[in-house]
Order: sequence, then structure tokens, then C-alpha cells
Amino acid sequence: MRGLELAALAVVRDMREHWAPASAEELEQFETDALSGFVLARASAGLADGTIRGDVGHLDQIRTWFGRPL
Repeated sequence: MRGLELAALAVVRDMREHWAPASAEELEQFETDALSGFVLARASAGLADGTIRGDVGHLDQIRTWFGRPL
């Protein structure tokens, strides 16, 4: 049986049915974590503070326009 590969099977189930919708507090925490990661990634890429501040400002304007967490 040369060249024959056996694939492993895994049982997969849909997790969505078990998750409750996120609360406003959880959404706010997620948005804060995501924005922090964005800022850290931009800073580690060597972008200037002013550029990062401008990017965050644009994201804040979009959030304000939507009137809810991004």
C-alpha cells in the first residue's frame, strides 16, 4: 500500500447553539482588547505615534458614527 495515506476523522459540532449573545460589557471588553492589539501591532511595526494616534482617531470616528461597538 505504497503512497496510501490514511486521513484521520474528527467529530465536529456546531458551537453556536450553546453560546449566549454577548453582553454590552463583553462587547466593550472585546473592542478594547482588539484596539489594544491594533495599537501594539502598529507600534511594533515601527509606525510613528502620530500615525497610530490618527488611525485610532479614525476608528473612534467610525465607532461614533455607528453608535455601537465595532
